[in-house]
Amino acid sequence: MFQSFFPRPSLFLLSAIIWSAIGVAFWFVFGDDLGMALGFDLPAEDAEPVIGLGFFITTDFIWFYLFYAVMVGIFAAFWFIYSPHRWQWWSILGSALILFSTYFGVQVSVAINHWRKPFFDMVQDALTGEAGVTPQDLYALIIKFAEIAFVAVAVYVLTRFFVSHYIFRWRNAMNDYYMSHWPKLRTVEGASQRIQEDTMRFASIMEGLGVSIVDAIMTLFAFMPVLLALSEYVQELPVVGAIPYPLLTAAIFWSAFGTVLLAVVGIKLPGLEFRNQRVEAAFRKELVYGEDNVNRAEPMTMTELFNNVRRNYFRLYFHYMYFNVARSFYLQGDNIFGYMIMIPTIASGAITLGILQQILTAFGQVSNSFQYIVNSWPTIIDLLSIRKRLVAFESVLHDKPLPDIDQDFLAGRDVDH
Repeated sequence: MFQSFFPRPSLFLLSAIIWSAIGVAFWFVFGDDLGMALGFDLPAEDAEPVIGLGFFITTDFIWFYLFYAVMVGIFAAFWFIYSPHRWQWWSILGSALILFSTYFGVQVSVAINHWRKPFFDMVQDALTGEAGVTPQDLYALIIKFAEIAFVAVAVYVLTRFFVSHYIFRWRNAMNDYYMSHWPKLRTVEGASQRIQEDTMRFASIMEGLGVSIVDAIMTLFAFMPVLLALSEYVQELPVVGAIPYPLLTAAIFWSAFGTVLLAVVGIKLPGLEFRNQRVEAAFRKELVYGEDNVNRAEPMTMTELFNNVRRNYFRLYFHYMYFNVARSFYLQGDNIFGYMIMIPTIASGAITLGILQQILTAFGQVSNSFQYIVNSWPTIIDLLSIRKRLVAFESVLHDKPLPDIDQDFLAGRDVDH
């Protein structure tokens, strides 16, 4: 799955994490000093944010673009020399481009959040009869929002277009790798399905899931400082009272609660999804044999195979039932949780409508990022089941014993993993 596309995957991933950590640490500790030494006139930390397209071409953004390009260039040059790989332009530089475009997309959300304060404060002033608010002022801010929105659309479309090509190259790499070992793999149960369908599904899931997790991480980096800054407007939370960094603490607690809840109630689902693919494959395989051999696909055999399919689906329906109950209740509570923690602050009249909008948006962004597993759990379950099949496939290739769940299936043990 990975060595077909990435050079020395384990070492590559470890080095990417370490290099990223070094880059992030250097940026936050020495980034401003180095930027000013290079001649960049960086704004002060307490400077008012630029509203509109100018937000993306401030000196601090330009300095970041240059810093990111240099860090990526050093990392890519090392791997190009140390371990050349057929797909290195896509797997290394392509991954870096996706990271950057996702980060830029998140910054679009930050720019919109900065826009909310002046716009909604102006709306509040207009509705309460404050003097000085003209239609032209409101139109001007609407135009600035439209500018940011056009950038958001362009970045989203171009990112999705590139990611689609990136993922298909990954599938291409897996297909070439498995087919180069076809004489050994052809004896594995469902070999053709694993190469055609499982690699296709793996690629399509990674297209959505991979971008989502990168987006969640980038959103955390972008909005956590915003949420920390906005915490100065919130003096206390319901029940717990005054605590340090109340908004960030509440977001982490709520997201951790949902993640643990769904991980516990959905623990059986990956194994059942994997088994579902196995029993469906066995049923389909016997039907295919029956097309060419009158002694195959006999009624009793097919009845037994279909009963396995039915039994597994009924198990899935039961486990998904209580999983969906827990997930639905949590997501419904998530719709009002942000407002609930803000009730003491709203009732005291300590903030304006614009600040409230900023807080709710930033809280929602950080909370949703922490809730990545909550929002993506059904897709993660599907991906885990596909990975189980491909791991079993590759265990034959590397002369390793089959995973326990495959051994149970081949031995006829009807276990509920």
